[in-house]
Amino acid sequence: MISAALALAAFSVITGVAQMFVITLGPGNIDLSLPANIGLASAVAMKVMGGSDAMTAVGMLAALFAGVAIGFGNYLLIWLLRIPPIIATLSASFIIQSVGISYGRGLQIKPPPGFADFTSAQVLGIPILAVGTVIFVIAIGIGLHRTIFGRSVLAIGQNPRAAWLAGVKVERTRCLTYILSGALGGICGALLAGYFRGSSLEIGDEYLLASIALVVIGGTSVTGGKANVAGLWGAGLFLVLLLTMLNTFGVSAGIRNVVTGLVIIGVIIAAGGERGRGK
Repeated sequence: MISAALALAAFSVITGVAQMFVITLGPGNIDLSLPANIGLASAVAMKVMGGSDAMTAVGMLAALFAGVAIGFGNYLLIWLLRIPPIIATLSASFIIQSVGISYGRGLQIKPPPGFADFTSAQVLGIPILAVGTVIFVIAIGIGLHRTIFGRSVLAIGQNPRAAWLAGVKVERTRCLTYILSGALGGICGALLAGYFRGSSLEIGDEYLLASIALVVIGGTSVTGGKANVAGLWGAGLFLVLLLTMLNTFGVSAGIRNVVTGLVIIGVIIAAGGERGRGK
């Protein structure tokens, strides 16, 4: 049970990192296209791989490029049409779902055996995916605070105009952030297809609320400018264990979403109270 929780938490953390970068850009920034991105990328990866281990790398790259294209498309909608990110990414999700339905309808291709084994492999009882995600999160934490891109994201979230006056290339950073979110969604879709032994357009549905919950529970500010990468893992394990417990008691999916939503609201209220007392 613990190994399964770690593996599922790893997927949540990957999507949480994607959402964290976008939300850190400041109020209104959110990527609602992640579930549709994950579903389409899973289909793209499985179709390109075609069940052959020799095509695994090509399939992963195809899923990555699909995610990058979606992320860039999201930014173009925001930049060209000057509409709020929440509307742009929600609109994009419907387009992506339509493409996914057309592309992946009736698609029943199993992942290559080696790739499937890799996604569920363990070392000393710990999933390899979890180990890799821990290393990835450490690298992301370093990059967020030690690289120009990471510092630019934080600066924009704190004050976009001040960041622009300080020489930060605001629009380029926003573009790269949405591309990063899309890329991580694409990679997650391919890995999920391997883990669950097949693609599905609904495979990413639960990661919309989960990714937002991880960001909030993990300590990232919903108002932007402050990110807590390390907190994503704790939040991920908490959510997986909470949902596992609810599943054990036979709680419906609707009730599980309500509980997750209430947890998010509670954390936001608590964080607001802490800021209020700190003033």
